[in-house]
Parts: sequence; structure tokens; C-alpha cells
Amino acid sequence: MPKPGPLRVVVLLSGSGTLLQALLDAVATGGMDAAVVAVGSDRAGAYGVERARAAHVPTFVHPLRKGDDRAAWDAGLADLVDSYHPDLVVSAGFMKLVGHAFLLRFGDRFINTHPALLPSFAGAHAVRDTLAYGVKVTGCTVFVVDAGVDTGRIIAQEPVAVEPGDTEDTLHERIKIVERRMLVEAVARFATERTL
Repeated sequence: MPKPGPLRVVVLLSGSGTLLQALLDAVATGGMDAAVVAVGSDRAGAYGVERARAAHVPTFVHPLRKGDDRAAWDAGLADLVDSYHPDLVVSAGFMKLVGHAFLLRFGDRFINTHPALLPSFAGAHAVRDTLAYGVKVTGCTVFVVDAGVDTGRIIAQEPVAVEPGDTEDTLHERIKIVERRMLVEAVARFATERTL
């Protein structure tokens, strides 16, 4: 059986794109047999889109405006992503929940990261909730996206200590360092094994 070509990855993001940059750097240095073939965002001004353009990666913006039909938006996002024929879709700080149409096409090959040790502290405010609860250890999770909120099958986890005096920003920055490395490792492993 011939060896498949490089893993085709589509990255979805909403913000600055530091997770995307970690993937681009790993590809550029030969750290994984993969290619980021497109980057999509729900926000036109997302700096991650600029990072992609600087790396000569095709981009698209697919906003969800107030009052838009969410199912139609979801189906449109699935079509846009599908047009790049990805082997893997990575949510890299994409702050929208996808729906049935998207998961029907990519649910078994769509991964995300979360700044806590799931199933603890799911949702959009994990770091804030971690500090409010007073736990001494948090961490990062890489998981397969499903129809729930941060409920998918866990691929990898790593702890991060909560230090005395941590703020939401200081703790989140330490988690992000681990998160970037873990995402690169997960994508590299998928590129080799072709299974999650």
C-alpha cells in the first residue's frame, strides 16, 4: 500500500492564532508530515488569519451574525472546510460551536484543545472557574469534538500547577505553552497513525 501524502489540515480560529503558529512552525521545521491547507475564521479581523496569509496559507472568513440561521451557517462552514479536502480539522481557539451538518462530515476527525483537565471546568471560562474553585492543579486537554460542550473523547491531557498568586492571565499563559506543544504532538501522531 502506498504511503499517504502529508496530512491535510484545516485550522479554524477566532483570535490571535498562537496555536496555528505552533502548527505552522512544526510543519516548517519538518516536525510533522502535515500541511495546513487552509485557515478559516468567524472573525474578519482575527490576527490568526494574518498569520496564515503571511505563511501563504489560503484563508476564508465565515461570520455568524446576529439573527443568521445557525443551521445554514453550520452547513456553509462544512462546505467551506470540505472544499479543502482535509484529513483533519483543528479548532485552534475557534469560539463557535459547530452543529449537526459539520459533525456529520468531520466529527471523527475534528479536534480541539481546552485549558483545563476535562471533564472538569468545561466551557468558555475554564481558567477563571479553575481559580474561583481553588484547585491546585489544572492543565490542558486535547479531545475529539462532539455535539456537547467540551464533552468529546479525550486524546491527551497534561497537568499544570496553579501557583500562589496566579491570575487568570498568568495561569492561562502557562497553560497555553503546554497547549501548543500538546496540539502539535496530537497532530503529528495523527499524521503518522491516521487514527485518533
